[in-house]
Amino acid sequence: MLKSLSTSLIVRGVLAIAVGIMALAWPKVTVLALVILFAVYAFIAAGLEAMRAFSSGRAGPVFGHLLLGLVDIAAGVIALTWPGPTALVLVLIVGIWAIAAGLMEFVAAFGAGEPAGTRAVFILGGLALVAFGVVLCAHPGLGAITVALLFGLFNLIYGSSMLAGGIELRRTEKGLHSPIREKTAA
Repeated sequence: MLKSLSTSLIVRGVLAIAVGIMALAWPKVTVLALVILFAVYAFIAAGLEAMRAFSSGRAGPVFGHLLLGLVDIAAGVIALTWPGPTALVLVLIVGIWAIAAGLMEFVAAFGAGEPAGTRAVFILGGLALVAFGVVLCAHPGLGAITVALLFGLFNLIYGSSMLAGGIELRRTEKGLHSPIREKTAA
Protein backbone atom coordinates (compact mmCIF):
# COMPACT_ATOMS: atom_id res chain seq x y z
CA MET A 1 0.00 0.00 0.00
CA LEU A 2 1.19 3.50 -0.75
CA LYS A 3 2.37 5.26 2.38
CA SER A 4 1.72 8.86 1.43
CA LEU A 5 -0.57 11.11 -0.56
CA SER A 6 2.38 12.37 -2.59
CA THR A 7 3.22 8.83 -3.75
CA SER A 8 -0.42 8.23 -4.70
CA LEU A 9 -0.48 11.43 -6.76
CA ILE A 10 2.85 10.64 -8.44
CA VAL A 11 1.72 7.10 -9.37
CA ARG A 12 -1.61 8.38 -10.69
CA GLY A 13 0.15 11.12 -12.66
CA VAL A 14 2.69 8.75 -14.24
CA LEU A 15 -0.10 6.27 -15.10
CA ALA A 16 -2.21 9.00 -16.72
CA ILE A 17 0.78 10.28 -18.73
CA ALA A 18 1.57 6.74 -19.93
CA VAL A 19 -2.06 6.21 -20.98
CA GLY A 20 -2.03 9.59 -22.74
CA ILE A 21 1.14 8.78 -24.69
CA MET A 22 -0.27 5.41 -25.79
CA ALA A 23 -3.58 6.96 -26.88
CA LEU A 24 -1.77 9.64 -28.91
CA ALA A 25 0.75 7.18 -30.42
CA TRP A 26 -1.95 4.78 -31.65
CA PRO A 27 -5.06 6.91 -32.39
CA LYS A 28 -6.61 4.23 -34.61
CA VAL A 29 -7.31 1.96 -31.67
CA THR A 30 -10.61 0.17 -31.78
CA VAL A 31 -13.46 1.26 -29.54
CA LEU A 32 -13.10 -2.03 -27.65
CA ALA A 33 -9.42 -1.34 -26.93
CA LEU A 34 -10.29 2.16 -25.71
CA VAL A 35 -13.06 0.73 -23.51
CA ILE A 36 -10.62 -1.74 -21.93
CA LEU A 37 -7.95 0.94 -21.53
CA PHE A 38 -10.44 3.28 -19.85
CA ALA A 39 -11.77 0.50 -17.57
CA VAL A 40 -8.28 -0.47 -16.40
CA TYR A 41 -7.46 3.18 -15.71
CA ALA A 42 -10.76 3.65 -13.84
CA PHE A 43 -10.13 0.60 -11.63
CA ILE A 44 -6.58 1.68 -10.79
CA ALA A 45 -7.79 5.24 -10.14
CA ALA A 46 -10.46 3.82 -7.79
CA GLY A 47 -7.81 2.01 -5.77
CA LEU A 48 -5.68 5.12 -5.60
CA GLU A 49 -8.68 7.21 -4.49
CA ALA A 50 -9.35 4.73 -1.68
CA MET A 51 -5.73 5.09 -0.55
CA ARG A 52 -5.97 8.86 -0.91
CA ALA A 53 -9.13 8.88 1.25
CA PHE A 54 -7.25 7.43 4.20
CA SER A 55 -3.92 9.17 3.66
CA SER A 56 -2.84 11.32 6.57
CA GLY A 57 -2.13 14.22 4.20
CA ARG A 58 -5.33 14.02 2.14
CA ALA A 59 -7.08 17.09 0.76
CA GLY A 60 -10.84 17.08 1.19
CA PRO A 61 -13.24 14.79 3.04
CA VAL A 62 -12.83 10.98 3.21
CA PHE A 63 -16.36 10.58 1.82
CA GLY A 64 -15.52 12.60 -1.30
CA HIS A 65 -12.54 10.42 -2.18
CA LEU A 66 -14.51 7.23 -1.51
CA LEU A 67 -17.37 8.53 -3.65
CA LEU A 68 -14.97 9.28 -6.50
CA GLY A 69 -13.53 5.77 -6.12
CA LEU A 70 -17.04 4.31 -6.43
CA VAL A 71 -17.70 6.45 -9.53
CA ASP A 72 -14.42 5.14 -10.98
CA ILE A 73 -15.45 1.52 -10.29
CA ALA A 74 -18.93 2.04 -11.74
CA ALA A 75 -17.50 3.60 -14.91
CA GLY A 76 -15.05 0.70 -15.33
CA VAL A 77 -17.72 -1.97 -14.77
CA ILE A 78 -20.14 -0.31 -17.19
CA ALA A 79 -17.42 -0.02 -19.83
CA LEU A 80 -16.45 -3.73 -19.53
CA THR A 81 -20.00 -5.06 -19.23
CA TRP A 82 -21.14 -3.52 -22.52
CA PRO A 83 -18.01 -3.38 -24.72
CA GLY A 84 -19.97 -3.24 -27.96
CA PRO A 85 -21.81 0.08 -27.64
CA THR A 86 -21.25 2.80 -30.13
CA ALA A 87 -18.63 5.49 -29.71
CA LEU A 88 -21.50 7.75 -28.65
CA VAL A 89 -22.11 5.75 -25.46
CA LEU A 90 -18.38 5.52 -24.71
CA VAL A 91 -18.02 9.27 -25.17
CA LEU A 92 -20.87 9.94 -22.73
CA ILE A 93 -19.52 7.47 -20.12
CA VAL A 94 -16.07 9.03 -20.26
CA GLY A 95 -17.56 12.55 -20.29
CA ILE A 96 -19.72 11.98 -17.22
CA TRP A 97 -16.83 10.33 -15.38
CA ALA A 98 -14.51 13.24 -16.24
CA ILE A 99 -17.00 15.84 -14.98
CA ALA A 100 -17.56 13.97 -11.69
CA ALA A 101 -13.84 13.39 -11.13
CA GLY A 102 -13.03 17.01 -12.02
CA LEU A 103 -15.55 18.39 -9.56
CA MET A 104 -14.11 16.21 -6.80
CA GLU A 105 -10.55 17.36 -7.61
CA PHE A 106 -11.75 20.98 -7.50
CA VAL A 107 -13.39 20.39 -4.09
CA ALA A 108 -10.21 18.66 -2.85
CA ALA A 109 -8.22 21.76 -3.82
CA PHE A 110 -9.86 23.66 -0.99
CA GLY A 111 -9.10 21.06 1.68
CA ALA A 112 -7.82 22.36 4.97
CA GLY A 113 -4.16 23.24 5.15
CA GLU A 114 -3.23 22.88 1.49
CA PRO A 115 -0.38 25.18 0.38
CA ALA A 116 -1.23 27.50 -2.52
CA GLY A 117 0.99 25.62 -4.98
CA THR A 118 -0.63 22.28 -4.20
CA ARG A 119 -4.08 23.88 -4.36
CA ALA A 120 -3.24 25.29 -7.81
CA VAL A 121 -2.35 21.89 -9.27
CA PHE A 122 -5.55 20.34 -7.88
CA ILE A 123 -7.56 23.18 -9.44
CA LEU A 124 -5.76 22.78 -12.79
CA GLY A 125 -6.37 19.02 -12.78
CA GLY A 126 -10.03 19.48 -11.85
CA LEU A 127 -10.60 22.12 -14.50
CA ALA A 128 -8.93 19.92 -17.15
CA LEU A 129 -11.21 17.01 -16.18
CA VAL A 130 -14.39 19.12 -16.23
CA ALA A 131 -13.48 20.79 -19.55
CA PHE A 132 -12.72 17.40 -21.13
CA GLY A 133 -16.03 15.98 -19.85
CA VAL A 134 -18.09 18.95 -21.01
CA VAL A 135 -16.57 18.80 -24.51
CA LEU A 136 -17.32 15.07 -24.76
CA CYS A 137 -20.89 15.41 -23.46
CA ALA A 138 -21.61 18.42 -25.68
CA HIS A 139 -20.28 16.67 -28.81
CA PRO A 140 -20.91 12.94 -28.34
CA GLY A 141 -20.88 12.28 -32.08
CA LEU A 142 -17.09 12.57 -32.21
CA GLY A 143 -15.42 9.62 -33.87
CA ALA A 144 -13.42 7.01 -31.98
CA ILE A 145 -10.11 8.36 -33.28
CA THR A 146 -10.99 11.88 -32.12
CA VAL A 147 -11.99 10.49 -28.73
CA ALA A 148 -8.68 8.60 -28.50
CA LEU A 149 -6.76 11.79 -29.31
CA LEU A 150 -8.77 13.87 -26.81
CA PHE A 151 -8.38 11.12 -24.21
CA GLY A 152 -4.62 11.11 -24.79
CA LEU A 153 -4.32 14.89 -24.60
CA PHE A 154 -6.44 15.03 -21.46
CA ASN A 155 -4.34 12.35 -19.77
CA LEU A 156 -1.13 14.23 -20.56
CA ILE A 157 -2.53 17.43 -18.99
CA TYR A 158 -4.16 15.70 -16.03
CA GLY A 159 -1.21 13.38 -15.43
CA SER A 160 1.24 16.27 -15.53
CA SER A 161 -0.92 18.14 -13.03
CA MET A 162 -1.11 15.17 -10.64
CA LEU A 163 2.62 14.46 -11.04
CA ALA A 164 3.46 18.11 -10.28
CA GLY A 165 1.12 18.05 -7.29
CA GLY A 166 2.70 14.87 -5.97
CA ILE A 167 6.22 16.25 -6.36
CA GLU A 168 5.22 19.53 -4.71
CA LEU A 169 3.56 17.67 -1.86
CA ARG A 170 6.60 15.41 -1.42
CA ARG A 171 8.79 18.53 -1.15
CA THR A 172 6.39 19.90 1.47
CA GLU A 173 6.43 16.59 3.38
CA LYS A 174 10.23 16.62 3.44
CA GLY A 175 10.45 20.35 4.18
CA LEU A 176 12.40 21.05 1.00
CA HIS A 177 12.68 24.27 -0.98
CA SER A 178 9.65 24.66 -3.27
CA PRO A 179 9.72 26.90 -6.35
CA ILE A 180 5.93 26.62 -6.71
CA ARG A 181 5.25 27.91 -3.19
CA GLU A 182 7.73 30.78 -3.62
CA LYS A 183 6.06 31.93 -6.85
CA THR A 184 2.56 31.80 -5.35
CA ALA A 185 3.68 33.54 -2.16
CA ALA A 186 5.25 36.46 -4.06
